[in-house]
Amino acid sequence: MFRGTMFVAAALLYAGTSNAFEATLETTAEGEVKNRLENASAILEAAKNDVTAPEEIIAAVQSDYRALIGALYREGYYGPSISIRVDGREGADMSLISLPSTINTVVINVAPGPRFRFGSATVAPLAPDTQLPEDFASGEVAKSGLVGEAKDVAIAAWRQASHAKSALADQQIIADHNSQTLDVALAIDPGPSVRFGRLKFAGDTRVREDRLWRIANLPTGSAYDPDTLDLVTKRLQKTGTFRSITLREADALNADGTLDITATLVDEKKRRLGFGAELSSLEGGTVSAYWMHRNLTKNADRLRFDAEIGGLGGTTGVDYTLGATYRRPATITRKTTLVLGAEIEHLDEPDFLSDRGEFTISADVETSKNSTFSFGFGYRYSEVEDSLGSRSFSHVIFPINGSRDGRDTALNPKSGTYFNADILPFVGVSGSASGVRLSADGRGYLSFGDEDRFTLAGRLQLGSISGADYAEVPPDLLFYSGGGGTVRGQPYQSLDVDLGGGNATGGSSFLGLSTELRALVTGKISVVGFYDLGGIGTSALPGDAAEWHSGAGLGLRYDTGFGPIRLDLAGPVTGDTGDGIQIYIGIGRWVSGVRV
Repeated sequence: MFRGTMFVAAALLYAGTSNAFEATLETTAEGEVKNRLENASAILEAAKNDVTAPEEIIAAVQSDYRALIGALYREGYYGPSISIRVDGREGADMSLISLPSTINTVVINVAPGPRFRFGSATVAPLAPDTQLPEDFASGEVAKSGLVGEAKDVAIAAWRQASHAKSALADQQIIADHNSQTLDVALAIDPGPSVRFGRLKFAGDTRVREDRLWRIANLPTGSAYDPDTLDLVTKRLQKTGTFRSITLREADALNADGTLDITATLVDEKKRRLGFGAELSSLEGGTVSAYWMHRNLTKNADRLRFDAEIGGLGGTTGVDYTLGATYRRPATITRKTTLVLGAEIEHLDEPDFLSDRGEFTISADVETSKNSTFSFGFGYRYSEVEDSLGSRSFSHVIFPINGSRDGRDTALNPKSGTYFNADILPFVGVSGSASGVRLSADGRGYLSFGDEDRFTLAGRLQLGSISGADYAEVPPDLLFYSGGGGTVRGQPYQSLDVDLGGGNATGGSSFLGLSTELRALVTGKISVVGFYDLGGIGTSALPGDAAEWHSGAGLGLRYDTGFGPIRLDLAGPVTGDTGDGIQIYIGIGRWVSGVRV
């Protein structure tokens, strides 16, 4: 019989697979505790598969003693009794040198013993405003993980207060089996208050060092802050130049109390080619490609060309777009990225034909870790044919964008929020009208159930044009509803403004609401149910005097790791703009294809 009376870390050894022997767990533990024991046991895992080698079985048996004790400690049981019998022999006494030729049965017997509670639970000294785990307190169940969590929280708080070298100085953990209590006393050494020292670079990169310093923008001499290091990493990541970025703090402080940081950088490949595809039963196919050259002038800058052809085989005409973008970080100021953009576009839409050319100069300004802001100016020219005749538009534009991304991941989010807003003041030239176009996109994600198996996603889209009537604005700036980016189940851009006589155009405002419920079936496959609602109006206020339609459907998602493959089937619910089932297939996250 093996008795665990000390605080030890769990070790888990994977053992292959088997029906060659039978393994059973006998225990008085129930519920979550029993589940932890089953999940921790390597020998139970081996019994599910096809392991026959005695040496592998015995190795798994002997690792289970520590693994099972660790699982019980994590639930507050510090006096367990564990016996693992291999064909009647105690596994702990068996030698790997002299093994039986076959093994038939393994019986695991676990008596958890009493559940311990914290007698005393202290951490000192603490940084101001430190919030220790709520359950790390006298009288609460003494789960071993809470001890480590309390230590980590205390050290992190001191680091947040500029004490970069804070560490655990001492710990006393005493289990009193008579009172069934665990007394824990953790002593923290905060260390001195630290300021940032020099930023050094290592690794394989072709970017000029002076440019790296300027982009990273580590505030040498200022108080140490781990959030600043995260921001430095993000600034370097944002350039798209590096495959890996590792920031390492020096082991010791400098004589003046500063702390040097070393950034180890590995460049991405200089050139990259990418492709994308999407298919809709009515809109047809869309194919896209891009080519990118990183670190074009050794300034961590990049040049990218994008091309897209849409409407292939669909009920509307063929659209195409060709664009080029050049980005140079840390230009003008350390927090500003210079962006030069040019684009030509041909649209053959249900309500209009349009040819457009556009050139912009803008600046992306760093605002916070999760937020971005950009502004600029440019020139836009378009020629259109629609229900109002053949027209041309010429505008000086001043694009403004702001976004905040608080999602856990952008590819397949399960929690958090996202918000993006675009403001486009346009000043007419040669008789074109002037006005302002506003569009906004907000999304929220909430997961629940065992291991967050279910995810509820909601989305709100807004669009508005003010200062100019919808008849005075290029139709590609107006708003439409219907299709994969707005209301699934309704035909692409099927909701517009009826001008009478069979003529139509886009609206001055748009309001869209969408909700999805995703359920994880396996590790990579999810099923989705969704409902979409969209409204187009002739006034600048979204939802005012609007015409509405909606759609609903079901879908599948397969997580590829770089974005889900999506298959949606949807049909109309309300409105008179659609009939029948629409099919949508694509690769990528749930994003808008609407002209918003």
